[in-house]
Amino acid sequence: MAKHYSPSDVEKAWYAWWEIQGYFVADAKSHKPPFEMPLPPPNVTGALHLGHVLTAAIQDTMIRHRRMSGFNTLWPPGLDHAGIATQVVVEKKLMRESGKTRHDIGREEFISKVWDWKIKYGGTILQQLRRLSASLDWSHECFTMDEKSSKAVAEAFVRLHNQGLIYRDNRIVNWDCVLRTAISDIEVDPPIEIKERTLLEVPGYENPVEFGVLTLFAYPVEEDLGEIVVATTRIETMLGDTAIAVHPNDERYKHLHGKHAIHPFNGRRDSYNK
Repeated sequence: MAKHYSPSDVEKAWYAWWEIQGYFVADAKSHKPPFEMPLPPPNVTGALHLGHVLTAAIQDTMIRHRRMSGFNTLWPPGLDHAGIATQVVVEKKLMRESGKTRHDIGREEFISKVWDWKIKYGGTILQQLRRLSASLDWSHECFTMDEKSSKAVAEAFVRLHNQGLIYRDNRIVNWDCVLRTAISDIEVDPPIEIKERTLLEVPGYENPVEFGVLTLFAYPVEEDLGEIVVATTRIETMLGDTAIAVHPNDERYKHLHGKHAIHPFNGRRDSYNK
């Protein structure tokens, strides 16, 4: 007998034996009361972290308790393709290795590369779940890009649309200039706090774009009534200005209500409104 306990040796052997014996497989013909619980599918973009371990441990405790209490249990494992997150990872790999984009190789070949990524890195995640001794029913393993899963998602959206629960409409969205699609709030980078002149890289612009600079310029007012100073971070938009608005109760500008300002570049008369 070994002097020290070796979890890597003992647990690996036991889990393989559990799988062979089919202890975690649900019986479709069983008359026992059913208990089903899905495993939130980890994203295939990386490996499991402590958050996954905590969730898996809690679920494993629940499913084992039900199984030993006489229930016919089903706890299926799976992986999530993670949508845009995986697409970005695979695109970067494609560009790094071949200098091509997904548009260069076409949709079908790009999807094939996503599947290659899933096979390579998804296997790591599934092996980690086995190392955790999670009592999953591996005969029901799935991936969110499987044919059945994709058809189920399409059918769900059709049903929701037919019930009037989802619809098309005009809404403000987070548009990604590189991906050329709308993305969710959770995929948006956190706001950048800018306190001074800052040059930032912006997709679609060859050179860095200047932020954090407040420019002041003056509009002369007709009838020799002086001028009105406007501050802006987008000085180039002043070419389209057609009116100037001020707070109606601001004593500094009450004498200018209804007057006209002269555009300093083209001489156009702009309205002065409260």
